[in-house]
Amino acid sequence: MGTQTTFPQLLLQHAAQRPQAAAMREKEYGIWQSLSWGDLAVMVEHLAAGLHEAGMKRGDHMAVVGANRPRLYATMLAVQSLGGVPIPLYQDAAAPECVFPISNAEVRFAFAEDQEQVDKLLEVREQCPQLTHIYFDDPRGLRNYDQPGLDSMDSLQAAGKAFAMANPAFFKAEVAKIAPTDVGAMFFTSGTTGNPKGVVHTHDSLLNRARAGAVFDQLTSDEDVLAYMPPAWIGQNIFSYAQWLSCGYVVNCPESSATSNIDLKEIGPTYYFAPPRVFEGMLTSVMIRMEDASALKRRVFHYFMGVAKRVGPALMDGATVSGADRALYALGNLLIYGPLRNTLGLSRVRVAYTAGEAIGPDLFTFYRSIGINLKQLYGSTETAVFVCLQPDHQARADTVGVPCEGVEIKVAGNGEILVKSPGLLKEYYKNPAATAEVLTADGWYHTSDAGFIDAHGHLKIIDRVKDVGRIQGGAFDGAMFAPKYVENKLKFFQHIKEVVAYGDGREKVCVLINIDFDAVGNWAERRNLPYAGYTDLAQKPEVYALIKECVEQVNADLSADALLAGSQISRFLVLHKELDADDGELTRTNKVRRGFIAEKYQVLVDALYQGKSSQFIETVVKFEDGRSGSVSATLRIEDTQTFAPVKAAA
Repeated sequence: MGTQTTFPQLLLQHAAQRPQAAAMREKEYGIWQSLSWGDLAVMVEHLAAGLHEAGMKRGDHMAVVGANRPRLYATMLAVQSLGGVPIPLYQDAAAPECVFPISNAEVRFAFAEDQEQVDKLLEVREQCPQLTHIYFDDPRGLRNYDQPGLDSMDSLQAAGKAFAMANPAFFKAEVAKIAPTDVGAMFFTSGTTGNPKGVVHTHDSLLNRARAGAVFDQLTSDEDVLAYMPPAWIGQNIFSYAQWLSCGYVVNCPESSATSNIDLKEIGPTYYFAPPRVFEGMLTSVMIRMEDASALKRRVFHYFMGVAKRVGPALMDGATVSGADRALYALGNLLIYGPLRNTLGLSRVRVAYTAGEAIGPDLFTFYRSIGINLKQLYGSTETAVFVCLQPDHQARADTVGVPCEGVEIKVAGNGEILVKSPGLLKEYYKNPAATAEVLTADGWYHTSDAGFIDAHGHLKIIDRVKDVGRIQGGAFDGAMFAPKYVENKLKFFQHIKEVVAYGDGREKVCVLINIDFDAVGNWAERRNLPYAGYTDLAQKPEVYALIKECVEQVNADLSADALLAGSQISRFLVLHKELDADDGELTRTNKVRRGFIAEKYQVLVDALYQGKSSQFIETVVKFEDGRSGSVSATLRIEDTQTFAPVKAAA
């Protein structure tokens, strides 16, 4: 395969070389249906012809809103075949959140998966009059809709089929016109601050990185991938779109987000990608089930997990392990690790990646110790994901790997990481000022992340440059404070779901905590501790004691880290509600909006720093059906023990 190509050209190559091979599988009504490369190419040709007839021209933008579905992928390919630009949007975003991207990118065409997405697009139409064509995939509930420009994908495909039969050379001629340097797709950043920005990528910037990753991990057309993350997230796009077309492996679409764990077990992917919170959720569910097992089973489990922790990572890294340990691990594999990998749906995984957020070291070690090749990568929307990757035998919890093919890295004076790579964005759409801020004239991209290259040539990320602060006054005066680092250490505990840490410019670190309702609820039930919902459970003295133990364990860990001993937590409280993207507290990719939360809960932050032992708060919340209500509670505030920094041995 030539190094420079485009998405539609790759589709045609697979269709010509292996027309019968499965390209995608979709689970419908509990049964897996396959779509071959040959059939996919025909579907894309018909959709492209239909869109052409509907007036789509080169450079036009089409919004794509929905979960991973064959027709969604086919639509993206059809748009690209005409020289248009697909823009995937988050399917769980509320209607007002879609207004900016649709207006900013002058979107005329949209693909909507179902009635829910159609309603959303019709709602924003008043503010976005240029949105003239909306096509839906699933017709349920839409029969009586009579809106101008609203049509089904079925009729678009049928119209395209008639056009393609009358003009058989049209499709291939269109595909031949597209150059690798043409714009291939646009992704809107999650916008932790201000409006999201449209990140413009060419066919080549996306495919170049997809290939670099594929070469690094020796991916072939034999891989099975589960596409279950939002298509609007570039990580999902690289793993199940760009690399899918590069390698020609099979992409499997779960029936729904509710069944994705069952579907994961049925498919048994060989190449798997998930942000840390998915791996956290899996571990939490395993631990909850273990707590309910018999005393003997629990003892066996904990004994062999101890063996795994001691021996597993060394085995994964190809290090020497004694014969006795090897035998013990093999027995553990038979009794515990094998069945556990199977329960998780990860028994066939050859390569698993996590990215997007830093992963807790204990969580990372857990998966590697039971024989899952979990690794970390570093990248972003602007870099088309692959900047650093961890080699198979060098996966460490505290680094994000080595620069992959074609990437150069340097560290600026303020600790910021700068990247040069063939995968860099072309620009932020219609935003030259923002583009100039991140891209230097000589091609270096400012990542906004603080970090350094360690002695082994691995990149270590500490936090966002703007978030790294200093403690002022108190016992740790002048010490470095890295909020994300502290938050992630706490989130490793199965009972803690979200954390927001404060401390920059203050004399100590204080945190707001969200408990994991399932894990803590299960823990409370086993102790016959009654509770009436989240707010009540969160304020139980027993729950506070449980969380305090976690916080003090993190403090003990931090005291051993010369750089971050000053980030130990002095006080904490457990929030009365779960942080939610619908309430503006998290981004759509579930990143904490620390500044927004500080303003919204200022009375709580003040109470933490003023030494109060409790604080009343009332908060307006949005329910799933769009109604608003309020939650109020008096929150307890606890002090925790901090430890003197451990002096490293000379």
